[in-house]
Amino acid sequence: MISVSLTGLLIMATRTMTVCTTSLAYAESPQRAAGKFRNAASMVRPGFVKTMQIMWRFMFHKPAGTVPAQPIPVNALSRDDLLAAPDRSLYRLGHSTMLLKLRGEFWLTDPVFSDRASPVQWMGPQRFHQTPISIQDLPPIKAVILSHDHYDHLDYDAILQLAEKVEHFLTPLGVGDTLIKWGIPAHKIQQLDWWENTHVHGVQLVAAPSQHFSGRGLFDGNQTLWASWIIMDDDTRVFFSGDTGYFDGFKTIGDKYGPFDLTLIETGAYDKEWPDIHMQPEQTLQAHLDLRGKQLVPIHNGTFDLAMHVWQEPFERIVELAEQKQVKISTPEMGERLDLTAPHSGQHWWNKSLRQ
Repeated sequence: MISVSLTGLLIMATRTMTVCTTSLAYAESPQRAAGKFRNAASMVRPGFVKTMQIMWRFMFHKPAGTVPAQPIPVNALSRDDLLAAPDRSLYRLGHSTMLLKLRGEFWLTDPVFSDRASPVQWMGPQRFHQTPISIQDLPPIKAVILSHDHYDHLDYDAILQLAEKVEHFLTPLGVGDTLIKWGIPAHKIQQLDWWENTHVHGVQLVAAPSQHFSGRGLFDGNQTLWASWIIMDDDTRVFFSGDTGYFDGFKTIGDKYGPFDLTLIETGAYDKEWPDIHMQPEQTLQAHLDLRGKQLVPIHNGTFDLAMHVWQEPFERIVELAEQKQVKISTPEMGERLDLTAPHSGQHWWNKSLRQ
């Protein structure tokens, strides 16, 4: 099976060989040129031959240990649990799906609830664990915050199931058009360019730069924008990275909006073969420092097999690095409550799933 990251590499490699129909809707965006969105810095394309070599290595030379040998600990949640939770609570539901409670309302990032992060549910990267709560049992959601349109961040079935209980969908440019095509009412959707902001129920949200790419197939490459997000509730500030390689934009964001009480930064699905689109743990730590973060929560790990590293490696590496640099880090179990105002460090829960 091909991981989402490797599928993305194949898309990138074949873009120069395809002709896409471009939209003029976002022609004035500084992030758009020649009919496509782009990063501030040029990215190294792997090329078709190298991509085939990477895919061959992934399919036939996969190392042992990329999937947990034992079940991952999951703290089951109920609607009553969430309604009774104090404000400024955060729950990790899996991968990059985070549930925040702010001002008595709930906010959900990149909701992926399907069994596989894939265009189809009969093949592709499969979940290591069930979600701590089902979509049906979730309370009403004030806003869904989307970072980009890749399958491990934008889940078609989850969006449709959430549609009735979500008041707002906040997306980078173009991703909202995808939701409209799926049947989400346009009045629920706000599409933002980098550095644009909106206010929802007293919470300020800013779409910030990231370094990545977009597309859900071979013919729609970079037709939608990707973004990180800044979430501000009075004096509490949270940064959500989405997917990104390391770039100097982190320092710019930190200078403009930091310090952050909590940074939710990708630490997983990395590989030396695709350095521009995902960060190594050392870069994750540096991004946190650039952002002037107070507490780091590593995300984009522990749910899907999307790379060649063993599944627990991102946790082990980032925790060790944080200890070396005396950086505060939190690694909550799936479904475990984290207090945004006083986050605990969490346990090395991944070790439980290594025992035979």
